[in-house]
Amino acid sequence: MSTQLPVAEPAGVRAAAARLIRADGRAFAVVLALNALAAAAGLVGPWLLGRIVDEVRAGAGVAVVDRLALVILVCAVAQLLLARAARLVGHRFGERTLARVREEFVDRTLALPASVVERAGTGDLTARGTADVAAVGTTLRDAGPELLVSSVQALFLVGAVFVLDPLLGCCAVLAQAGIWFSLRWYLRRARAGYLAEGAATSEVAEIVSATASGARTVEAFGLQRRRVAESRDALETSRRTRMHTLYLRSVFFLTVEVSYVLPVAVVLMVGGALHARGAMSLGAVVAAALYLRQLESPLDTVLMRVEQLQSSGASFARVEGLGRAPRALPSGSPAPADDRIDVRRVRYAYDRGGEVLRGVDLTVRPGERLAVVGPSGAGKTTLSRLLAGIDAPRSGTVTVGGVPIADLDPEQLRRQVVLVTQEHHVFLGTVRDNLLIAEPTAGDGELWAALAAVGADDWVRELPDGLDTELGRGGPHPVAGGAPPGQAPVTDGPRAQQLALARVVLADPHTLILDEATALLDPATARHTERALAAVLEGRTVIAIAHRLHTAHDADRVAVMEDGQLTELGTHEALVAAGGAYASLWHSWHGERTGPS
Repeated sequence: MSTQLPVAEPAGVRAAAARLIRADGRAFAVVLALNALAAAAGLVGPWLLGRIVDEVRAGAGVAVVDRLALVILVCAVAQLLLARAARLVGHRFGERTLARVREEFVDRTLALPASVVERAGTGDLTARGTADVAAVGTTLRDAGPELLVSSVQALFLVGAVFVLDPLLGCCAVLAQAGIWFSLRWYLRRARAGYLAEGAATSEVAEIVSATASGARTVEAFGLQRRRVAESRDALETSRRTRMHTLYLRSVFFLTVEVSYVLPVAVVLMVGGALHARGAMSLGAVVAAALYLRQLESPLDTVLMRVEQLQSSGASFARVEGLGRAPRALPSGSPAPADDRIDVRRVRYAYDRGGEVLRGVDLTVRPGERLAVVGPSGAGKTTLSRLLAGIDAPRSGTVTVGGVPIADLDPEQLRRQVVLVTQEHHVFLGTVRDNLLIAEPTAGDGELWAALAAVGADDWVRELPDGLDTELGRGGPHPVAGGAPPGQAPVTDGPRAQQLALARVVLADPHTLILDEATALLDPATARHTERALAAVLEGRTVIAIAHRLHTAHDADRVAVMEDGQLTELGTHEALVAAGGAYASLWHSWHGERTGPS
């Protein structure tokens, strides 16, 4: 089960919305002004229609009616033009604000520590970056401007009824009390409901993503039924949350629809009684009824958009919540005195799990090649994550040059320690783009040298455009075999891993940690690549989580992990001669040519 990222509180969401409005305050003010003018122009028609009724009853001729009708037409055209201008400015304001939201989301995502992303899972982050950001964008682009227009229109229409007659205005407001109570009931429940719906959507995305990416593992271990059951549970939870929000909308909108007809009916009844007593003209009653009849459209839009705001508000809370997540340390942390790595009395346990490392002590000297071996579950990968600063120990210390590795800012950490695993990623773009991520200032000569260092220069030269060839992800067409016309070549696992290793060469770290980084390569290519890397990184510290024991044979020292503890440490020859756990592993591997898991 993933640990989902934080969600912003309502006060935080309001503060973030105010910050976005201030960032483009002039456009927001123009939107308000145009909306107010459009609403004011819309008030003229009903008032003049009431005047026409009174003038006709008083015996006025056709000329008076034509003159007033012409004014009504001019005001209607003015309202149309002002409303369209307001929407245009509002949509532009929304698009610019959405761009800021997307940029902030990307910046915050990149600032998240790797451990936070891994614990949250890619599903939650993906759902926030796609569905939630899209919902916020729709609100900023469409719902926001429409809500402003309709809110201003509704206020002006109610105010116009009060100007005609305060008693009719009070009657209209009291007749709409049902909308207030319904809205209050809805708002008390909507935020929690939509947040639960968003969390359930994230969980579904996480399960689908994890199952798809680990499909081979699922098949290998016969986990199909378990994954199907977990998927069904997640989908059922998602269905229940969506049905709950649908129930809230159904109750809310039913009450609102009934409440629309009451103000007009009440005003006609009260106005008719006042007119019968001579206390009010017929034109005033007609104008008030028309104002309230016009009120239905903007009020309906307001309430519809309020409902949408609850959904998008929950999405905005999830997007803005990313700013509350733990962030990578800012620049300014102390510089390590040297490249010496010290592990002292380190203990570590994952959430909802037992202790993985239990009192590990280790010193890695600058320029040393250290191999870490041991059975599956011994804690090798966990130790590599601590050495790379991805996680911090629960107790004890892991330092480089006297500075805790986990306290290094991202730029220092990238230059100091780089962890390369068998997991790899090919970014959409050219081969050059994929390499320049590690060193943006590298020239073509450096790029080809990095590719040659990992044995990838031959197949890159065979590509149609060399370094400028566009690469794709997934699919049946590996790079070496080309791709159908119009499609980008697709890198297979080994070549994608070689690209990742070439990025390491360009990054040129002081310490390189290889966690089965060549596992996807065939044994001959893996050995060639490891030796080439060793030559390129001569003088650098290399810590290899050994998948094949020839890596341990070539290392300066070998560390043996068993059950979360460091049980043996020494040279290959010394450990073989000692006849301990490493000697058993070596003899087994050397005899059967199968490495440890």
